[in-house]
Amino acid sequence: MARATRLVGLDVARCLALLGMVATHILASRTPVGEESLSHLVAGGRASALFAVLAGVTLALASGGRTPVRGRARGVAVGGLAARAVLVALLGLWLGELDSGIAIILTYYGVLFLVGLPFLALRARSLAVLAGLWLVLAPLVSHWLRPDLPPRRFDNPVFDQLEQPGLLASELLVTGYYPVLTWLEYLLVGMAVGRSDLARRALQGGLLAGGLVLAAGAALVSEALTEGRFSERTLDEARTGSYGTTPTDSRGEWLLISAPHSGTPFDLAQTMGSALALIGLCLLVLGLLPRLAARVVAVTFGAGTMTLSLYSLHVWMRSEGVQLPDQPDAMAINVVVLGALGAFAVLAGLRGPLELLVSLPTRLLRRLPR
Repeated sequence: MARATRLVGLDVARCLALLGMVATHILASRTPVGEESLSHLVAGGRASALFAVLAGVTLALASGGRTPVRGRARGVAVGGLAARAVLVALLGLWLGELDSGIAIILTYYGVLFLVGLPFLALRARSLAVLAGLWLVLAPLVSHWLRPDLPPRRFDNPVFDQLEQPGLLASELLVTGYYPVLTWLEYLLVGMAVGRSDLARRALQGGLLAGGLVLAAGAALVSEALTEGRFSERTLDEARTGSYGTTPTDSRGEWLLISAPHSGTPFDLAQTMGSALALIGLCLLVLGLLPRLAARVVAVTFGAGTMTLSLYSLHVWMRSEGVQLPDQPDAMAINVVVLGALGAFAVLAGLRGPLELLVSLPTRLLRRLPR
């Protein structure tokens, strides 16, 4: 029962991440008077970061949870996760071909899984220490590398880019919308969480409180350090106009901002903190609910059990060939469709079709003779 409660709590967090990303894709980033909209203030940068942190949790749970698997079990885990990563990346390339206007995360997500495999043997404390170092070093390395790399040429990675592997690798790792070099931070943090005892109330409360402190502290420190360095208009434009990286001018002063998708230490810390706080809150609340109420929550947020399938469906629903009403009606349609499919899957005991597909290699490897 405790294990089921933990999994439902993580599914609720996944569902909220999915709905947050849907909101940023559909709802306007600005109000009629030019101010940042509430949906983007709340979910901008944070929903996708939560998605990536939960990917790290999944990676840890799929490779032993608190105790990393060893021997043949580790080989099966590595092989299955590597195959899953490739399938997810290929799905991302296909979705990138659709004219949806969405920055597709899945190709980056697949590469992120591959890059995370060498860290499967680490325990929670080692992962947390490494994440702390990565938080500071990765944005600096990215800022140093990008002036010598070709600029991003495509809105999304697509199959044609496979003919230019160097450019594709550059975009996926450093210059793209979700650059793996800096986004590995989220994966490492998520793996540290997944290697911890998620049933402990102390840990859940620590995630909630520590995440809130980290998110608020990063925002406040960034605001203090950038005061007088940039105009208010420049910072406001950066909040909705950063596409994975910052400019490489101003002697590195851009690294002090905390704008969503800027990839600075303060952006990573703020969005990572909000992700940890939400995961802690979901686990705490689910742990306090009686069994029937927890079951109702599981059905209501059932979309979190099949986020890969429903994210892909959402992208297809936003593509040029599918005519949906303008926002906010499109938002309501997406929420109803995704929520209904997720609820049906939970009630029927089904998995999403794409979830079944990407888990197939692991199931096949487990059946191989020793």
